[in-house]
Amino acid sequence: MSAKYTEPKTGQLALPGERLGVIEEFTPDAGTFVKDGVIYSKVIGRILIDLAHKRVTVHQLTHGAKVPITGSTVVGQVASAQSETAGMRIFEIGAEEVSSGFMGILHISDAHVRYVDSMFDVCKPGDILRAKVISEKNRTYHLSTKDRNLGVIYAFCSNCGTLLEPRRQGMHCPKCGRLERRKTATDYGRGLIENRKDEGENES
Repeated sequence: MSAKYTEPKTGQLALPGERLGVIEEFTPDAGTFVKDGVIYSKVIGRILIDLAHKRVTVHQLTHGAKVPITGSTVVGQVASAQSETAGMRIFEIGAEEVSSGFMGILHISDAHVRYVDSMFDVCKPGDILRAKVISEKNRTYHLSTKDRNLGVIYAFCSNCGTLLEPRRQGMHCPKCGRLERRKTATDYGRGLIENRKDEGENES
């Protein structure tokens, strides 16, 4: 189940395919596309909502032609998963955000230093994954998550879409109590945890 839709705000980062609104509310501008009356982001960029003219724009962050190469560390969202492979939509190469729609493939044999029975114990669709490119033959980017700093950095409950929290017995959903498995990076969820602490300090 996907996470609940929230209204976008000016300055927020948008990923390709992210919902921005509907044509009854806004006029789509640069960096967007429309499907079935819904406006989506076409690129990775910052959202700009012009309330005066009811217009929504996404300013693309990267215009260069940077592509993944063997040895690159990439970050992306898991788009599909089967028993032995997962497909990832890459949106970051190194420390640079890209919007060229590169896809990476992770095979179960390259997912963990230990034996893994199923790719669903490594990652699931919707997860944010950090991986290393180990091959780029024929423009197919083969990935590995064997290193400790590689793997899922944000995982979401398959039942309710809530961010999962690491526990000794597995990945725990604080909302519905579901337990799942992932191959996580050593810094899993750290960014969100730090943001939550900052928000808590600001509220106090």
